[in-house]
Amino acid sequence: MAKATEHGAVAVEFALLAPVLIMILLGIMEFGRAYNAQLTLTNAAREGVRVMAVDNNATTALAATTNSADTLSPKLKTSDIVIAFQTNPPTTPAPTSCAPGRQVTVTISYALTTMTGIAGPFSMKGKGTMLCGG
Repeated sequence: MAKATEHGAVAVEFALLAPVLIMILLGIMEFGRAYNAQLTLTNAAREGVRVMAVDNNATTALAATTNSADTLSPKLKTSDIVIAFQTNPPTTPAPTSCAPGRQVTVTISYALTTMTGIAGPFSMKGKGTMLCGG
């Protein structure tokens, strides 16, 4: 039998540990969501740059990028996506289309809001680069 002085000890211990356990659980959930968003951004940039390198159509590449990131919340906007072209050696002015010998880069900038509101929003980037012409 428990002594009278030990009544409620479990409740006190639980009250001390419960907030810590809840914070750990919420941290795991936030990290998992952020990791998923980062993978989604990277894959969306890769898909957009592939379409741009093959089709040389910025509208189609933007659509492919936003469609590939349809699981993000809030949704990805086309204003978050930048398509840039590079030549080797660099030329002035910068090229505006995908021609053989150039590289195209799709960069996505995204602000991830947190579920808990404890931290954030987090600034995230996804980037993909590919040689033009497939």
